Amino acid sequence: MDTINDFEFKQRKYSPIFPKASGKPTVYIEGYPCEDDEPMAATGFHGEQIRIFSEQLTRYFSINAHVYIGIDSFIYYREADITKFVAPDVYVVFGVDKYPLRRSFYTWAEGAAPVAVFEFLSDSTAHQDRHEKVRLYLKDIGVQEYFIHQPELKKSAEFHGWRRGPSGNIVEILPDGREGLFSETLNLWLRWEEQQHSRVRLLRPYLPDGTPITTSMEEHHLRVAAETRAQELEVELERLREQLASLQNKNR
Repeated sequence: MDTINDFEFKQRKYSPIFPKASGKPTVYIEGYPCEDDEPMAATGFHGEQIRIFSEQLTRYFSINAHVYIGIDSFIYYREADITKFVAPDVYVVFGVDKYPLRRSFYTWAEGAAPVAVFEFLSDSTAHQDRHEKVRLYLKDIGVQEYFIHQPELKKSAEFHGWRRGPSGNIVEILPDGREGLFSETLNLWLRWEEQQHSRVRLLRPYLPDGTPITTSMEEHHLRVAAETRAQELEVELERLREQLASLQNKNR
């Protein structure tokens, strides 16, 4: 199989299976603010990280119409209390319709909470991300897994994850020998790589067998390379045909 078809086969093989949520898609509920005065990303490093990571998750889950991926939008987790909300950088919800897009996510209306949340550390929120939000996400909201990562290359590397254990306790996810963390919920390896040109320490998802999930630009390059290789093979095949025809003519 070629690289693209190989990924599509593995995509179906490794994608998680989960039940449909009990609620319904809810774009907006009157009275719940859906934006504030803060910019989407704290820095350009965060913007690059959020854009690429969310794009990769979107590609991975593109075959499932019941996976919603939120980006820096409000999650309200207690009905009738507009103070109970969070705005993670990236989050994934299983069992709810991918579309329509929401202005905010309301857990009681959708009948589901995010299964995985990702926060990319910034100076203003790092302390909360490392401490208070662990319990908030995993205990109060019911998230299954929570990850934090430092995308700015000039700062010290920091990548940690926690999950809810079988009894509801919080368990830290231990890294493998390559400092990667495995998300049991998403069925993905998570590893970071240094991008020297952009100075971003980029967190990226990989399939369980180590296959990287590409971005749309990387996929485009793969398709172009595959098409170029196919054209080269066709030219080579035509050359061999001509050589064979020439030999046959000489032998007559």
